[in-house]
Amino acid sequence: MTAVREQLPEGRYGRPADERADRGLKIVGAVLGVGLLAMVGWFGYDYVGGQRISAEMIKWDVTADDRVEVHLEVRKDKDAKGYCTLRSRAEDGSEVGRRDVRFDAPVSRVDQVVTVRTTARATSAELAGCTADD
Repeated sequence: MTAVREQLPEGRYGRPADERADRGLKIVGAVLGVGLLAMVGWFGYDYVGGQRISAEMIKWDVTADDRVEVHLEVRKDKDAKGYCTLRSRAEDGSEVGRRDVRFDAPVSRVDQVVTVRTTARATSAELAGCTADD
């Protein structure tokens, strides 16, 4: 004996429950996606716009076993004061030198060569970051 299932006429009783659920999930997903993009955009804008001091290490050179010269270019608001931290590392990755360089002059761009004293021969130099005084 075979069970015969009677098929309801299409379109007569509205959409099936699965289609309604899929549509609802798509709407919720779209709203959450737009919200996430807006949040990422806001944080990115706040991070970039909120930085009053930014710097770039143009080049560095190991001039002796106990020093590294770093060419640093700093961009800042004219009235901003703060400092940038430079560090140098040995071949094994250990930190052998660190220096905080202050930028308090009322200018918007500073181009400076800074000497970082080291405790051993350095093989690299890096800009750790810049911080504005609040």
